[in-house]
Amino acid sequence: MEEEATKYIWEGAIPLQIKLHESEITSFPPPPPLMILGLRIGYLPLLVPPLKAHFSSTLPPGTDNVWFDYKGLPLKWYIPTGVLFDLLCAEPERPWNLTVHFRGSPGDVLTPCEGEESVKWSYINSLKEAAYVINGNCKNVMNMSQADQYDLWQSLLKGNMEGYLKISSRLKLGPFGEDSLPSEASETVASSRPSRIPVRLYVRSVGEEIVDIEDAPIIDSWDKISYINRPFEIYKEEGGYVSLKQALKSLLPETFNTNSSQEESGTNVKDPNAPDFEDDNAKLRLVRVQGIEPDMDIPFFWLANCLRNPEFYLHICVFISKQPKLR
Repeated sequence: MEEEATKYIWEGAIPLQIKLHESEITSFPPPPPLMILGLRIGYLPLLVPPLKAHFSSTLPPGTDNVWFDYKGLPLKWYIPTGVLFDLLCAEPERPWNLTVHFRGSPGDVLTPCEGEESVKWSYINSLKEAAYVINGNCKNVMNMSQADQYDLWQSLLKGNMEGYLKISSRLKLGPFGEDSLPSEASETVASSRPSRIPVRLYVRSVGEEIVDIEDAPIIDSWDKISYINRPFEIYKEEGGYVSLKQALKSLLPETFNTNSSQEESGTNVKDPNAPDFEDDNAKLRLVRVQGIEPDMDIPFFWLANCLRNPEFYLHICVFISKQPKLR
């Protein structure tokens, strides 16, 4: 199952319909939009070559400074395409309708992207961060040969899972397992498997009055999304494993206040009819990982092994009823 899940991630693609912004159209009739598949694990700037070829005859004079928007929201180029789709489309939209701009990047919202080279180094830096979380250092990434670094990047560009796994396995960044750490009460020695999982959380509030998730309001500012980097340390539950539900409660204490000590003492009994994760702060509406809405009882280590991105981060999109107050 793990091999099949990894293959699913690498083969996953989103049908995109990309139009040129009307302010940059200099020909009549206007050019048709470009229909193209965007890899889930890829990045929007990597689609620029076919887009430039498609729209070149109608572009105004000037220097290219390419960026994308969705319903007016400038898209952050360093977030994987699949994550952007899962986060911004509460109800999946196919094809996903985007607008490309070749001029006038909004510098107050987006950091500059100089094309493929910027994306490559953003990916490598994320890989270093993930390695540090997992192993406490990033020596294996720093010590990669130029040839391996080139081949690793090319495998991502081309969606070559076999080539990627051949090189990434030398970095010794996994796999994770439920036996990574003993329980807190145990005196046994922890196994040699990595125990800290690099996690990127994207928390979006859809409003308390929304009944159906597809009615969630359009995101018009990144201020309405909380972007959180937090490692999660696997520990063994007595007689079981750490589930996605347990991991989210640990990763987002600002949102999901479990009040475990009061519950154990019997002073705070949860309403049995209330949805999971409901408290005074927020109510969980939806969780997406790689376009999937996973069972909340799924082992968290399995998600980290099978649904992580090639930079070894597990990206989780969380939709809640109310914006959390982050510490």
